[in-house]
Amino acid sequence: MASKKYSLFFSSSLLLNLLFLYLFFVRETELTWSRKASREAEVVASLPCSGHGRAFLDGLLLEGEPVCECYSCYQGSDCSEFPLDCPADADSGDPLFLEPFWMKEVESSSVMVAGWYRMSYIMGDGLRVSRELERHIRMLHEVVRNANTSGKFIVFGVGSTQLLNAVVHALSANGSSSPASVVSQVPTYPAYQFQTELFKSQCFEWKGDASQWKNATSDSSRKFIEFVTSPNNPDGRLQKAVLEGSSVRTIHDHAYYWPHFTSIPAPADEDVMLFSISKVTGHAGSRFGWAIIKDEGLYDRILRYVDLNTMGVSHDTQLRALNLVKQVLKGGGRDFFGFGYRTMKDRWERLNKSLSISKRFSVQKLTPHYCTYFREVAGPSPAYAWLKCEMEEDEDCYAVLRAAGIIGRDGNIFGVQNRYVRLSLIKSRDDFDWLLRRIDALVAEEGVQSI
Repeated sequence: MASKKYSLFFSSSLLLNLLFLYLFFVRETELTWSRKASREAEVVASLPCSGHGRAFLDGLLLEGEPVCECYSCYQGSDCSEFPLDCPADADSGDPLFLEPFWMKEVESSSVMVAGWYRMSYIMGDGLRVSRELERHIRMLHEVVRNANTSGKFIVFGVGSTQLLNAVVHALSANGSSSPASVVSQVPTYPAYQFQTELFKSQCFEWKGDASQWKNATSDSSRKFIEFVTSPNNPDGRLQKAVLEGSSVRTIHDHAYYWPHFTSIPAPADEDVMLFSISKVTGHAGSRFGWAIIKDEGLYDRILRYVDLNTMGVSHDTQLRALNLVKQVLKGGGRDFFGFGYRTMKDRWERLNKSLSISKRFSVQKLTPHYCTYFREVAGPSPAYAWLKCEMEEDEDCYAVLRAAGIIGRDGNIFGVQNRYVRLSLIKSRDDFDWLLRRIDALVAEEGVQSI
């Protein structure tokens, strides 16, 4: 009897193994479209580009073959040439510092999209948004402890850039006889002004520095919309609203409120909060952002703006964002945010060390704070250095740096005097290393001139 049972078990196991072999070998050969797409992607990705560039499926071609797209300064067919007279470009906020993490996680972070994938304007539930992506975004905020999403609504945008004006439009559309005054404390992220002036409306107008309007909020006939950027771009400070009163509506831009850029003292819990995947995962080119909204009526108006403006966010983008957020969440985000924080902290410390002996240049003072995500005191790791030219004769700091082969972003763009320049610390390692070499050379000139 036992022998019969053993024989029956062996036969069942054999059949099960044969089924697995069939699924592995026979069904695998049926996955022609994914295998072909994967092969093409891996062939292009395998181009080394000397480690100073990348090749892409949708990139440049030479005689039908993909070619390397080189990082700043690097040249040549394989990005191996580096002209020493090339300036260090620290202007843009391109978050390429996270690229090494995603190169390491390339298998788990990749997404395959079929030609027939979500061709409709809407998804199966009649909506334009992925509820699964929304659920994971809420999970992300809960894990990081940087925002309270409970009882709030989430609307997607083509980056948080689209949502800036969407929220201004929604907050100002109240039938008021006079336009709402849009303001922000300086130094301020310039897109607030540029967008407000570009989308000129009878409902809102740009009025500059919020600090100049403290005594005007008591006028109930005047409406204010204040942008609060925290951490601030360009100086990395955690900020609160300047204006108070029933006539003030506040938009909290928390694009950089993540553990790799700042300590997280507590979850943000404001009525209107903006976030962007570009500053979370580094995927700026995917153009995806979201707003967390407390009031349902305001949420509906913002959603209507996005629908009329772009008919929602690309389904392809939402799919990629979902996969990226899933990867970030692995292990509670410790690998991802740990890598980002260590990278930015190291860059900040190296820059400060280079400038510590300078009397001509200084950067903003930032102090360590307890971070509820890391559950320890975390040192500063800002996205940007807010550099100041201290010498009286250096009135145009941007020109001083430019003459030394350093391209920053002029302080007057942020609404302050020309003695300030923003330097990006979040670009590629090549970019940062070259910036530091240029800084070291500039500081060394002080010693030569003092002899």
